[in-house]
Amino acid sequence: MTTTIKLTVNGKAVVLKADDPSMPLLYALRDQLGLHGMHFGCGLAQCGACTVHYYGEALRSCVMPVSAVADAEIVTLEGLGTAEKPHPVQQAFIDEQAAQCGYCINGMIMQAAAFLATTKRPTEDQIRQALAGNLCKCGTHVRILRAVMRAAEKMA
Repeated sequence: MTTTIKLTVNGKAVVLKADDPSMPLLYALRDQLGLHGMHFGCGLAQCGACTVHYYGEALRSCVMPVSAVADAEIVTLEGLGTAEKPHPVQQAFIDEQAAQCGYCINGMIMQAAAFLATTKRPTEDQIRQALAGNLCKCGTHVRILRAVMRAAEKMA
């Protein structure tokens, strides 16, 4: 039996269908809505590649059952900003050329945006702690840190 789940994604009302209500939100967003900013990384909520915002909080969509987000407000990387007007965090990542392979960038940006929404003028150590749960294997950590610090200055 197919379950129908209504929610808001990037400001638009959508209906997701799930044959299995425990299907991860990540799969529904990618497969049904064609949103590909978030990636499947570890499938265990340990790398951050799948991060979305759930009512403004960073959420790992690879382990969140789609049935648990009924009527929720979800924002993906695509809804954070636009190509014409990127979110300050997105713009800072562009300015600092913070992506190498780009696989982790969704999680880094989404985690940083949620963090900076509640933490004005963070220290470098606070930023490092906020991003500690996001993995990057390419080694662009220095650029990522500079990008978040740049975004924090703009958003303050």
